[in-house]
Amino acid sequence: MHSSALSRFPTPLSLIVVLGGVAPVAAQDQVPTTQQREYAAALGAHHLCSGVFVVGRVHQRSPEEVLAKDLARFVSFQWQDDFEYTVDRHDHSVTVRGEGIPSRTAKYNGDQGCTILPEGETDVYFTPVEVPRNLPDPTTTPWPMGDVGAMGTLPDEVDEVALTRALDEAMAQTDQNTRALVVVYKGKIIGERYAEGFTHDTPQISWSEGKSITAALVGVLVEQGHFTVDDPAPVAAWRQPGDPRNPIKIRNLLNMSSGLDFKNFGLTGPQSYSTENEHFWIYFDGINVFDHAVNQPIDLPPDTERRYRNSDPLTLGRIVRETVEARGENYLLFPQRHLFDRIGARNFVLETDPYGNFILTGYDFGSARDWARFGLLHLWDGVFLGDRILPEGWVDFISTPAPADESKGYGGLWWLNRGGARSRVPEDAFWAAGYMGQTTMVIPSRDMVVVRLGPSPRGSGRYFNNVVGDVLDAISFDNATQSSRR
Repeated sequence: MHSSALSRFPTPLSLIVVLGGVAPVAAQDQVPTTQQREYAAALGAHHLCSGVFVVGRVHQRSPEEVLAKDLARFVSFQWQDDFEYTVDRHDHSVTVRGEGIPSRTAKYNGDQGCTILPEGETDVYFTPVEVPRNLPDPTTTPWPMGDVGAMGTLPDEVDEVALTRALDEAMAQTDQNTRALVVVYKGKIIGERYAEGFTHDTPQISWSEGKSITAALVGVLVEQGHFTVDDPAPVAAWRQPGDPRNPIKIRNLLNMSSGLDFKNFGLTGPQSYSTENEHFWIYFDGINVFDHAVNQPIDLPPDTERRYRNSDPLTLGRIVRETVEARGENYLLFPQRHLFDRIGARNFVLETDPYGNFILTGYDFGSARDWARFGLLHLWDGVFLGDRILPEGWVDFISTPAPADESKGYGGLWWLNRGGARSRVPEDAFWAAGYMGQTTMVIPSRDMVVVRLGPSPRGSGRYFNNVVGDVLDAISFDNATQSSRR
């Protein structure tokens, strides 16, 4: 992780071509359009590229394994039976071809992960940079900055037999496809499990958990004095006199209540793999995702309705980039230097579009222990081992329901249990959540963080609710004493 990942693969040209033929055409049982097929090919190129070169930088994975386990088995990804792919280990790229569509390529850019290239292009439009981890060897550094002593003696109130049973049963539900499960209590790991081939250092696709990273990066800039959540969103076009987006505040974007008109058609309907699906288009084409977000019209007054739309966190991403670059820093280094290095996180890989913009609404990879560290930062009110990273009151803000959210289930790019959505989880729980069940849950009243990674075909809401409930049942909190390090 400390040296350029590009050097970890053989330089001789290595081509692999494989036929697909293992997944239904589309969830709606309709013949896909040419555009749908092309975009499905582009998404497939990305997933193969990231599976081989990003996840594979820690645990080498064959393209056949990635295709079978991460892509073709999931109907929503629409892998077609005539698709062929080529893995070029010299150029660090993956190209997918299909009958009647242009070939689409994703290229690996080292610490910036894999990027879907615009049709016909052979490279990105930015200069990739190496992102050194300015951290000591984790094998000789105490937890949580390293891994030494991560698992201490279980507190007396923890029933080891019941906890072991809860975790083992969770992993035994193979239909959930859980690849990592970590429970942190009082600052220490009290239990963790990994599927075969995955470890606590393996970066896994975390999907929309990255939205909570965006919130943290905004929090870092607030702590550094650049703006407050009640400032108007500093988007140049919106600040023009008479622009109807002028009233949008940073707070509204964090609450996903901007009012921007940004269509979200999901991944299974006839409009799923199309340019009309503005929310998802960023995942299957080589576009400038920040321009795509900020150049949308407004159709509702800010703070009148909470809508799950990628426009809001992507706009915040644009604000982060412009703020960082305005002070002369390298944007691509900013998350590691100002957030991850400060919490001992070594394995995050934040992928970009062809213009070097982080796609933190979904194309972000993190290891289970690094997500646990991220959870601890929020459990500890934005302070990590005495270092205040997020401003005072920030965690209260992101864990308070958005005013426009009647369900009380969403805060500042974090999901909440204030409305009781998770029946076996305390009301004060809040969590970063991503597609197919990626979750980092923080439970302040129980001094606990729980992380779950792995592509669940059905999502994992009910499953994760029961996993956390079983873990909580294994602890006699009435007999607990507070000893967590902050």
